[in-house]
Amino acid sequence: MAIIIKPIVTEKMTQQGEKLNRYGFRVEKTANKIEIKKAVEAMYNVTVTDVNTIIAPSKDKSRWTRSGMISGRSNSYKKAIVTLKEGDQIDFYSNI
Repeated sequence: MAIIIKPIVTEKMTQQGEKLNRYGFRVEKTANKIEIKKAVEAMYNVTVTDVNTIIAPSKDKSRWTRSGMISGRSNSYKKAIVTLKEGDQIDFYSNI
């Protein structure tokens, strides 16, 4: 089971990465902070100093189509905001 699902690459998280050395990841819902820290350190060869986790709730979604309105829910997920040691850095665009 992979703990890290994907990195969160948004405008806000990119600014935090540049200024505060913080990076966001979408992680497995059952993972704890220690597991997340070990997974990030192993995957990116950096030193993690702090991990904050957030469970984003599911949201109602609806849209109009030709056959009428379709409604449903998006899934809830867990995010981890990881702070790295001063001088360490993660480059998500290096292998593109």
